[in-house]
Amino acid sequence: MLHGDVTDLELALKELPLFPLRGVVLFPGMALPLHVFEPRYCAMTRDALRSHGCLSVVHVPDRNADMRGNPAICGVAGVGTIAEHEELPDGRFYILLVGRARVRLEELAFREPYRRARAHILECDNSEVNELELVALRSTIAAFGRVARALDPTFDPSIPDDLPLGAYSDACAARLVLDSTHRQRILETPRVAARIQLLTEVLTMQYHDLDLSSPDVN
Repeated sequence: MLHGDVTDLELALKELPLFPLRGVVLFPGMALPLHVFEPRYCAMTRDALRSHGCLSVVHVPDRNADMRGNPAICGVAGVGTIAEHEELPDGRFYILLVGRARVRLEELAFREPYRRARAHILECDNSEVNELELVALRSTIAAFGRVARALDPTFDPSIPDDLPLGAYSDACAARLVLDSTHRQRILETPRVAARIQLLTEVLTMQYHDLDLSSPDVN
């Protein structure tokens, strides 16, 4: 059975391995490179590779949380498939995780050495997006991109325009939203129209914050 098919995902959702990370949010369709070094998560990766090939990256909202324990986690997360992996001689892993879906978690009773949850896919509501709101988002992205490039000429704010709106909004959130708290809020928003509105608000705030510290871009 090839990792990444529907059967794998359905199997994984029954007892989904959880990888709590501070400041990291996994969106559907996005690739996330990870260095896995803590023994319990190396075991988790090994178990996933032997079975369904999936795991969930779960945002830890408390910036001061003790990551050596079992910190409080968000109830909505991204589930992804391990698309590439390299196991090092000392048991660590480099993996490339590709997001498959946003899920709501029901954490299961703890079983050593890592946390697990029953997960339910949050289907996106692709109700019609107001064209003016989409224009506002793209205008905000362009404005944010100008001030961001003034501070970092290598920054590329471009997002492919031919993506479906759900995927487009997720790509915007993953690549352009700087604060993980805002990224998590966007992940928790299954309605695409509401997600686009939230993205516009967040990127407008980022634009104004950067504009205060950027050189003249006119």
